[in-house]
Amino acid sequence: MQTDFAAWSWTSDKGIDGLKLIRKPLLQPGPGEVLVANRAVALNPVDWKIIEWGHAAWKTGHVPGVDGVGEVVTAGAGVTLKAGALVAYHQSLTRDGSFAEYCMLDASTVLNVPEALDESVAAALPCPGLTAWQALDKVPVAPGDVLVVGAGGAVGLLLVQLAVQRGCRVWATAATRHHSRLKALGAAGVFDYRDDQWQQALQTALGERRLQALFDTVSGAHAASLAPLLGYNGHLVCIQDRQESAPLPAFGTAISLHEVALNSFHAHASLSDRQQLRQAGERLLEQVLAGRLLLPHRQTFDFSNLPQALHALKQGGEGGKWIATLGDSKP
Repeated sequence: MQTDFAAWSWTSDKGIDGLKLIRKPLLQPGPGEVLVANRAVALNPVDWKIIEWGHAAWKTGHVPGVDGVGEVVTAGAGVTLKAGALVAYHQSLTRDGSFAEYCMLDASTVLNVPEALDESVAAALPCPGLTAWQALDKVPVAPGDVLVVGAGGAVGLLLVQLAVQRGCRVWATAATRHHSRLKALGAAGVFDYRDDQWQQALQTALGERRLQALFDTVSGAHAASLAPLLGYNGHLVCIQDRQESAPLPAFGTAISLHEVALNSFHAHASLSDRQQLRQAGERLLEQVLAGRLLLPHRQTFDFSNLPQALHALKQGGEGGKWIATLGDSKP
């Protein structure tokens, strides 16, 4: 087995342009760990944001990246995963990440990938899929009217589908180019967030009903501004940021506030929490394979072009998931 591997390293205060392709020594997994040879790596908005903003646990030389798919090379003591198994994962921000040929993982967090599922498809799921699942899991099971704000993004797209599967009447906001697809996936109505009258249009469509839940993917401040759309005992779920203070007066509609912080499970989830998350992730992968859950369109690129792809992701454009392939790459 080789003794080192290629990885993109972070440089403090240099942002995306400070990423450098280096060689790192290949270590053996300790108890409860698994070493994975990456086959595909997915980019997420959190990647470029933390690269630009920095992280308290990062020092120059840290390897960024949270999502990937790879083949188990070797496992540490107490791990039942076998060499050759294909797994998907969402890595802790405090550990060297997926922007590398190899990644060392906590074995309790990896997802078994169905044999027939394409590697690049599987890589696109962990961060947005598990985030969407966690967001919906915040809300009681009784179906009702829910609003997904920012449904054109990966999290929003998956959240719309999962809420429809639950039996909710789903409304969404997105750029107009996403409207037909979201309606085809079961959204009752989709509104252009750039239209100053979209909230009034939603209220007209709802009639006497009020929203049971509102899922915001924009910011805490944006979510707070939409809180009046919720009905009595409604749920305001923030997928970006959180509510530091109540957005509505006390003793009013009595809404509940929720934050979604997927990466926090690495530090704070119990073993049963991790098992539940793994089971949820593997069910989502099975749904993708069966065609019951659609992911954003994918744009693949070579691992050696990762910084350029991060810039493209940051700039927005047509959206979709950027997937680095490593099978034929020779960094």
